[in-house]
Amino acid sequence: MSHYLVELYSPSPAWEILSDDHRRVFLDGIAKGVAELGTLGIEMLTLSEVASDVPRSTHHRFVGIWRFPDATARDTLLQGIHDSGWYRYFHHVNAATQEGELGEHLNTLASYR
Repeated sequence: MSHYLVELYSPSPAWEILSDDHRRVFLDGIAKGVAELGTLGIEMLTLSEVASDVPRSTHHRFVGIWRFPDATARDTLLQGIHDSGWYRYFHHVNAATQEGELGEHLNTLASYR
């Protein structure tokens, strides 16, 4: 069963004051780490700017959506994000879930109190 992670993030003041050289070094490290994720079965579905022109859009500027073969792979990515220092530079929220179906989801919503 696949697992998914949706990240929403925006640059923090700590990112905004970094020099271009420091940003490049940091982002080069991120790119290297992401390139190695495929060996774990981790799929990057998208990393992009949020479309702010849709109704009820988030205030976050960027989105990342990932698919994983299992929760262990997901947790490996989350640990890597933490270890990279990412949270120091970006206001960030995560939403993690596993594969689901419409009928099951509607039943869960119907019984939610």
